[in-house]
Amino acid sequence: MYGLGIDIGSTATKVAIVDETTALVGSAIHGLGAGTSGADKALAEAFEATGLSWDDIDFSVATGYGRQRFERADKQLSELSCHARGMNQLLPGIRTIIDIGGQDAKALRLTPTGVLDNFVMNEKCAAGTGRFLDVMARVLESDISQLGKLDAQSTEVVEISSTCTVFAESEVISHLAAGLRIPDIVAGIHDSVAKRAAGLVRRLGPVEQPVAMSGGVARNTGVVRALEAELGVSISVPENCQLCGAIGAALYALDRAR
Repeated sequence: MYGLGIDIGSTATKVAIVDETTALVGSAIHGLGAGTSGADKALAEAFEATGLSWDDIDFSVATGYGRQRFERADKQLSELSCHARGMNQLLPGIRTIIDIGGQDAKALRLTPTGVLDNFVMNEKCAAGTGRFLDVMARVLESDISQLGKLDAQSTEVVEISSTCTVFAESEVISHLAAGLRIPDIVAGIHDSVAKRAAGLVRRLGPVEQPVAMSGGVARNTGVVRALEAELGVSISVPENCQLCGAIGAALYALDRAR
């Protein structure tokens, strides 16, 4: 028995397949999101890796930004519920989840049993999202995957005061023109993202621990560092942080298959 979850985000598509024991037997992450061929390519990669096909899937659930347009799934569910379920599978007992996506950011509070209790989202501004980091990496002529390593080389954080992506871009260009060190600018960029995300968390009330991050930005050690400092807590990042929503969707699919 297999349950399949597909998380179609704004910038990437993730697929997870679980068996009747809830074990993750196959997955794929493709760097194309809603409105693209990302879903087809991620599914093809997952099926090729496992030797499975659609005929082997007993139930499927789509989640994420592009879930409503994916008609092959048996059901669509909110990414909020799926992230809560997936994180509770990966790190049981987590009470707060911070998810910074390509075009939005979310803070989720879970009950002690892992059920979604409350949430706050920022989906009206690119600042504090993965898109913000993409723009900053381009200005710095760096690959986004290298930002965490650059952050670790910082000795004096350069403040990025603008809360708008466009103005922050101009601010970073000015810092570069002034000859400031790139690692210090990167650390300032990460602090800016952390302040926005921490603001979402605080709107939920007192920070419930343990805290974890999901999503691709969670792989950026600089953002995690800045968030830990801003919130004054330790933040866990599961190995499959990018698959959190897809795993949750797959587990819901398995429930329905049963």
